[in-house]
Amino acid sequence: MDKFFKISQRGSSVSTEVIGGLTTFLAMAYIIAVNPGILMVAGVPFEGALTATCFGAALMTIIMGLWANRPIALASGMGINAVVAFSISLGVGVDWRVAMAVILVEGIIILILVICGLREAVMRAIPVSLRRAIGIGIGLFIAFIGLQNGGVVVSSAATAVELGDLTTPFAIVSVISILTAVILTALKVRGGLLISIVFATIVGIPFGVTPIPEAIFSLPDFSTFGAPFQMTEEGILPIVKVFMTPVLLMFAFSLLMSDFFDTVGTVVAVGTQAGFVDEKGDVKNAKEILIVDSAAAAVGGLVGASSVTSYVESMSGVAAGARTGLSNMVIGLGFIVFAFFAPVIGVVSGAATCGALVVVGFLMMSDIGEIEWNDISVAFPAFITIIGMPLTYSMSHGIGFGFISFCVIKTFQGKFREVKPLMWVAALAFLATFIFT
Repeated sequence: MDKFFKISQRGSSVSTEVIGGLTTFLAMAYIIAVNPGILMVAGVPFEGALTATCFGAALMTIIMGLWANRPIALASGMGINAVVAFSISLGVGVDWRVAMAVILVEGIIILILVICGLREAVMRAIPVSLRRAIGIGIGLFIAFIGLQNGGVVVSSAATAVELGDLTTPFAIVSVISILTAVILTALKVRGGLLISIVFATIVGIPFGVTPIPEAIFSLPDFSTFGAPFQMTEEGILPIVKVFMTPVLLMFAFSLLMSDFFDTVGTVVAVGTQAGFVDEKGDVKNAKEILIVDSAAAAVGGLVGASSVTSYVESMSGVAAGARTGLSNMVIGLGFIVFAFFAPVIGVVSGAATCGALVVVGFLMMSDIGEIEWNDISVAFPAFITIIGMPLTYSMSHGIGFGFISFCVIKTFQGKFREVKPLMWVAALAFLATFIFT
């Protein structure tokens, strides 16, 4: 096992990988309850969506670990699941199976792009400073998500966001989670982020934040599997419906752009912290990682779980020491187990994971000094990328702003030849996406 996963070679150990895997799993386990809740609005059976969420995440996370041997976990992507439920299914007025067929089509297209080498080539065309900015921006983004999920930051009609009521039980547990995670990290306690999640979950019981599960065991429901090929009430295959409806093809393109660059951002960020990004900013094993991620999108649509994608919460496990695909085995096993014990994992609240996400966001800021701030042609695109992600609540939007501004500034400086052709293609694709979708 040590030789297969290169555990010793990467300066890790079996126990560290297990702790890292558990940390990542707990940080992303909210998706087990959240994804079915969102998809249910579109008519997807809750139990079926839950099973699809667990098995889709487990399958692709394990494959990522075995093939790419990198600590990158995958699960149904937040944001895309909302597009599937509200924009495609309810907005266009199509059966939820048709929405899953859109995801399948998008996944197949993006997989073809990876096999042809286009996705990896685009990644390599991104300037180093922008790659670093992507990781930093994601750090701010997930820290913001942690604070928001913990009730520390709340929405405001006047100022968009404001400080939440820190006297509420939920916010109190979130603050305890943050303090615990920060202190344990400062003391370099092994598995500190995992301990902070478990501790905050336990503390949340008397506060009424952590509910006592009403049930322990539930059998998997595979009714959503093969959704794109299940006959709809109209008597037509969902996959055929997609190619008959132009607006659905436009949605496939829009989701492709989001999937394409969200993954680039996640992989660069995780790779930088885990040590598999070289001095030139290139990701090692990029093609293997991107192939698995692209196939995962298609698999998500096939099983009825929405698009399965690389999770930025993998940074939690990396911060806990995960460096190999062995941690993925732990995460995959966790998803399989909780497909049968879903009510239990549902008690891990946003307050409990708040501290881990905030600390991970802090750790991801370490590369900010490596950006060439004295060169506005790369500094401003880096800046707009960093702030664009949390302010638009989208990794791909932040990346798009950075790409477009980089091309524009270089052009007006008379240095447009310094921009690699694929950067122009990506920037124009983002511009088209912003305008038409």
